[in-house]
Amino acid sequence: MDVEIRKLQREDIKEAIGVWNQVVEEGTAFPQTECLDENTGAAFFAEQSYTGVAVEKNSGKIIGLYILHPNNVGRCGHICNASYAVDERARGRHVGERLVRHCLREAKMLGFRILQFNAVVRSNLRAMKLYQKLGFVQLGVIPGGFLLKDGTYEDIVPYYYIL
Repeated sequence: MDVEIRKLQREDIKEAIGVWNQVVEEGTAFPQTECLDENTGAAFFAEQSYTGVAVEKNSGKIIGLYILHPNNVGRCGHICNASYAVDERARGRHVGERLVRHCLREAKMLGFRILQFNAVVRSNLRAMKLYQKLGFVQLGVIPGGFLLKDGTYEDIVPYYYIL
């Protein structure tokens, strides 16, 4: 799959919202429970340190995205956090890996020193396998830290990567 990863542009917002909302609606990965609309989506993406999109070159369609922002403030402001969303039709084609690799480079260029994932849901095996492959370090397990859409609780696994 020929994919370009680049910075989100204003004209991308509607498509990016569609991909983001897929993951929110699935209720198995993102902590958000409310979907974005054009107003909330534009504001949400604008407040990030960086929003990257994966664009399929033949179709020009956005098939994935990531957001990157500080994980904390002040003395911990050098630690960033990111979230990734891949269109369900493009999953299993290494789009997520391309997004994570791009994010690691952008985070370093922005002056962050560590990328930390606070809440990788334990059943998200593809993400966990990818993070381990890329050299992320698992911090432990938080039992029942994620409320799934069906009302059950799932463990979360925090990870970090030194940039």
